[in-house]
Amino acid sequence: MTGHQKGLPGLRGTDHIGFTVPNLEEAVAFFVDVIGCEAFYELGPFEGGDWLSQQLDVHPQTVMKKLKFLRCKNGTNFELFEYEAPDQNTKQPRNSDIGGHHLAFYVDDFDAALEHLKAHGVEIMGEPVVRTAGPSGGQTWIYFKTPWGMQLELVSFPNGKAYEADFENKLWHPAYPAE
Repeated sequence: MTGHQKGLPGLRGTDHIGFTVPNLEEAVAFFVDVIGCEAFYELGPFEGGDWLSQQLDVHPQTVMKKLKFLRCKNGTNFELFEYEAPDQNTKQPRNSDIGGHHLAFYVDDFDAALEHLKAHGVEIMGEPVVRTAGPSGGQTWIYFKTPWGMQLELVSFPNGKAYEADFENKLWHPAYPAE
């Protein structure tokens, strides 16, 4: 298209990521006690009806029991929801499913963070993957699961990723000096 601006005018980044959990208090406890996030406000409940149905494309009889916002150090906030709906799908999506996803947590000390997860009885998926070459060279990662089966990732690249060395618009990272 000619004459049209590419992208959203004024875009600065991602504000928050919202996801639904089966038990809000269990999820908040996991993200606060195990991951280290901080809960900072909550809202709800909200009854269904036309407004909720129109705004969120949910069943008219849906009840949003409560939502809670969490902050996890530097980065995007999380908005956790607990819903009750007659047509609710209660199966956790896999990465390969439409709508599948994961959250990745960056840590400075990968080994200490992995041991912390293990000490809290968290299900670890496989063994750490260490990338030594290619665009992700310098990165170590592993997936793990929440008590309700949501996939999360632990990731570290203390000296940056290989592709960042030549990338003009670098991601924020402690290894990259402020310009």
